[in-house]
Amino acid sequence: MIIRSWLFVPGDNERKLAKGLENPADALILDLEDSVSDDRQEIGRKMVCDYLKANTDRSRQQLWVRINPLDNPLSLPDLTAVMPGKPNGIVLPKVYSAQEVNTLDKYLSVLEVREGIEQGSTKILCVATETAASLLTFHTYLDNVSNRLVGMTWGGEDLAAALGASDNRNPVTGEYDDPFLLAKSLCLATARAINVQPVGVVFVDYRALDALKADCLRDRRSGFIGKIAIHPAQSAIINEAFTPSEEDVAYAQKVIDVFEQNPGLGTIGLDGKMLDMPHLKQARNVMALAEQIRARG
Repeated sequence: MIIRSWLFVPGDNERKLAKGLENPADALILDLEDSVSDDRQEIGRKMVCDYLKANTDRSRQQLWVRINPLDNPLSLPDLTAVMPGKPNGIVLPKVYSAQEVNTLDKYLSVLEVREGIEQGSTKILCVATETAASLLTFHTYLDNVSNRLVGMTWGGEDLAAALGASDNRNPVTGEYDDPFLLAKSLCLATARAINVQPVGVVFVDYRALDALKADCLRDRRSGFIGKIAIHPAQSAIINEAFTPSEEDVAYAQKVIDVFEQNPGLGTIGLDGKMLDMPHLKQARNVMALAEQIRARG
């Protein structure tokens, strides 16, 4: 299922957890990493597990958990504590290559058996660019990666620290500097190459909602689907930006119709433009996303 908006919620904050249920985000990411201090990990784990158990209807809003990185000793206790709540998926931060995704897959397989959860049902979203090494290992996802992986996003803030950069944006234009554009492009290309959802990076200025909308539309034009929110007010804007408009749907249907009316043709003229198979594929993607959003209600 395509997820347009993913909202981070601190796993140890009862008030924010309660408000998350009212938020229009397609998915909540119950966070046990950056937003929970080490001395509150046990509290956060219990609260997240209780929250998962109390909210089993995930038809409108999925519940995911961001654990600590696998090279952090907190990660396995995170996993074992939250899996009884049957999260829809695990967000895996600070990966170095596909190896961490595959290792998490093995852990999840064991824990699913322990908890009586359907094998393979717990999915993975990885934050693919938060370490320096990750920029050099995207090819590993092409070789062999767990089919639990359903999405990839990238991270500009932790990557800046990993690269020793004082900032990740050009001070004049406000656009990402070259290393971060590389991370964004590699994440998008790899996600598309292995047929998982490419998810846009967080927009840290939560008060600049117009700028967020522009950033979402830029991501959508590039090929990303959805975006991660760090503030509740961002979810509705992200949803709108990644929802096909009536005009988008009408044009997509027109493209599909003209190809179906002319079977066997690989190139067709429509409204003064030449269309070929990539245009048909994109039109079908638009229709599939629109249908999924309608079904979600």
